Amino acid sequence: MSTSAAHSPSPPAATGPYADVRPTRVTGPRVARLVQRLARAGDAGRAALTAEFWSEVERLGTPLVEESAGEPGHRTVTFLWRGHRATRQVLLCAHRVVDRDHLAGALLEHVPGTDVWHLGLRLRADHRGSYRLAADISTKEPPTDPGELQRRLRSLSVHAAADPLNPRSIATRWQESRGSVFALPYAPAEPWSGRAGEAPAGRVERHRLSSAALDGDRDTWVYLPAGHRPAGGRPLPVLVLCDGDMWFGRLGLDRTLDRLIAEGALPPLAVLAPDAVDRHTRRRELGEGDAFVSFLADELLPWATGRRRLTTDPADTVVAGQRLGAATALYAALRRPDRFGTVLAQSATLWWRPGLTSPEGPDTPVIGAPWLATRYTAGPPRPVRVHLDAGLQEGTQAEQNRTLYEALRAAGHRITLDEFNGGHDFACWHVALAGGLVRLLGTGQD
Repeated sequence: MSTSAAHSPSPPAATGPYADVRPTRVTGPRVARLVQRLARAGDAGRAALTAEFWSEVERLGTPLVEESAGEPGHRTVTFLWRGHRATRQVLLCAHRVVDRDHLAGALLEHVPGTDVWHLGLRLRADHRGSYRLAADISTKEPPTDPGELQRRLRSLSVHAAADPLNPRSIATRWQESRGSVFALPYAPAEPWSGRAGEAPAGRVERHRLSSAALDGDRDTWVYLPAGHRPAGGRPLPVLVLCDGDMWFGRLGLDRTLDRLIAEGALPPLAVLAPDAVDRHTRRRELGEGDAFVSFLADELLPWATGRRRLTTDPADTVVAGQRLGAATALYAALRRPDRFGTVLAQSATLWWRPGLTSPEGPDTPVIGAPWLATRYTAGPPRPVRVHLDAGLQEGTQAEQNRTLYEALRAAGHRITLDEFNGGHDFACWHVALAGGLVRLLGTGQD
């Protein structure tokens, strides 16, 4: 849901932001028909029916998306794996679609006498997400003890990879293996896709900056729009974006920006996107907060504006990030409104405060109002515009982001919130980032 203008139609059966978004395990219609037909067939007939099933799957692609009887706002989504005699188990890995603490519930079922493995879920029809699959072909039988099975499945999940029957894939964080993507009919549109022709390509550069704030060097990705000249013309708006190694090194955000700019949805803009380096460095630097904000405000921005004709107006300078990067973006505008007048925070980690890092996941509890909410509302409204994105599959974190939104709105801040039906997922964040930038910098601002 969106607290302001919607970016895509809502599912017909949805009655509220949290209505019926929890996945429910079901058997998909096509698999159910296959099982029924197999029960009436002999050996030769079973082989033919199985071959016919896989032929249809190859034509349709995976996962199978089918109507849910009497529920126009939901779909039955069936994840499939084509196994062989050595296949013992197949595990679905999908953030928030499955429970990582009870992975046995994410195992696909085997249709006896065939090579078909399946897991069906009833999902609301605006769901988007990525997933991976892992097949267990070890010589050992799966353990019967729940604790031992959980440990084995956790080990198996490390080997998960993209679905070979799904043509849509996406890079994953901190891993070489890719994931697969699915989007149900009412998922937010991808405004940069599905159009004929090629957009003029911008330029992506990679620079190494020496940083006193970070006590070392830092690689930074720089995106410049097609036709940009170092001097002359109107200064470009600037997006400062955490995790440049992911957005430009693996996800190709430049192609998205090229398309949005070419079609007039976004003005030409520059992007400065520092590398996260690695998991440990990211957690340490974003967790500490102050040094990284100093790097962005006092080193990165002056370096970039000294080389290119870029804005120095905070209102046209957006700072953005995901999870801990989103908390950093909110903190950067809190500390340095002279540099950052606009924030785009996606799935913000709101247990955070400067110097605090946590080994816990997104459901780390927040007692009372989030620290960032208390800081933003401590005085009069700040000259900062904030846009939040949060996933309805993100557990208590979705509630924490809504709490932040309501607190800042009540205090008179300029703030908007979009809630998407998905989890901690670059497949969702990519779409929401494009929509958020259009909202904040495009011609149709709130």
